Amino acid sequence: MMMYVALGLFALTYVLLLALPKARAYVALGSAALFAALGIVPVGKIIPAIDWNVLLMIAGTMGTVSLFIGSKMPSRLAELLLSRVPNVKWAIVALALFAGIVSAFVDNVATVLMLAPVALAIAEKQRISPVPAVIAIAVSSNLQGAATLVGDTTSILLGGYAGMNFADFFVFHGKMGMFFVVQFGALAATAVLCVYLRNLTQKVVREGRTEVEDRFPTFLMLATVALLIAASFLPEKPAVTNGLICTGLFLLGVTRQCVREKSGRPLFAALRQLDCQTLLLLAGLFVVIAGVREAGVIDAIAQLIAGVGGGSVFAVYSLIVWGSVILSAFIDNIPYVAAMLPVAANIAQIMGVEPYLLYFGLLTGATLGGNLTPIGASANITGIGILRKKGYAVKTGDFVKIGVPFTLCAVTVGYVLLWLLWA
Repeated sequence: MMMYVALGLFALTYVLLLALPKARAYVALGSAALFAALGIVPVGKIIPAIDWNVLLMIAGTMGTVSLFIGSKMPSRLAELLLSRVPNVKWAIVALALFAGIVSAFVDNVATVLMLAPVALAIAEKQRISPVPAVIAIAVSSNLQGAATLVGDTTSILLGGYAGMNFADFFVFHGKMGMFFVVQFGALAATAVLCVYLRNLTQKVVREGRTEVEDRFPTFLMLATVALLIAASFLPEKPAVTNGLICTGLFLLGVTRQCVREKSGRPLFAALRQLDCQTLLLLAGLFVVIAGVREAGVIDAIAQLIAGVGGGSVFAVYSLIVWGSVILSAFIDNIPYVAAMLPVAANIAQIMGVEPYLLYFGLLTGATLGGNLTPIGASANITGIGILRKKGYAVKTGDFVKIGVPFTLCAVTVGYVLLWLLWA
């Protein structure tokens, strides 16, 4: 009986997450409270159910990114990149590739906020629509979010659940990691982008130069990556090591800025940039997922998917990848991945196989699937919002002309590569 109560509450939670996007954090926390009140999650298991390492990593990275954006270094790097391209087509392609590189280490939304103004400036100088450029930046940012441990919340969730460190995204168990799988997908998707932009052959007009106000945040970004790599080689390190690295570097940066300005304003400004809604959403979801696991719901869903796959690993893998692509086109991939990771683990246990093929397939489909529609990913919504403020209305048709072929190409390449590597 308790399993059906937990399943019903879980389904209701998901419906409310979809219906009330602005109240997602409160929905998750309210659902977690109900799971505890009903005794589905014992009180003693509530705090351990929350992955504090994941929350600290996300919070610390968000804070450091806010300092990095404020230093104006991203805009300067973009200008240096644009000085080496021959025309508008390659300027947009270069911006999209640069957005991808940045997004492998920085939150996708932050990447769009950094580079969309550059795309708008180019379009204004060339007297062309900025819509293709901003969409290209958004979809490329989403794509590369799966490349590293800190590239996207979904990657952080996978790393926390599967016990993967930063280096594991490059080489894992002696095989090519997700970073290189994503790069092959990016190359294929970039070819699609080049074809779409083939008529934009005007020369780029170069004016002005952004002056970097402070290079220390750039050092913090590089130090975050370096220390995460170094920590990956530490034996028996505390579970919150990565989170403490990300949070510690952020606190170092913001403390330095407060001392320089002799004011607490930098701290409050940085804290305002933290996405508290996402942090609270994840905290609530960790408890909810612990509840459905305690009630046996995860095992039941895993049995169902394994049964639909007919005992075929390829069928189950395909179902997870392409099902994730379709679902992530319409729903937020953070709660979806958080809920599906334990399902994938249980399916692998039922079928007697290693779970990594299913984990990586889930990450690929859920992260890239958001590029199918304008509402499938936060980066897309952010980019379209920027365009709307500038007076450009983006129709769904305008978005899918780039998003659909870009996504299908990248996912197909990743789907094939992962099967060849991990089957």
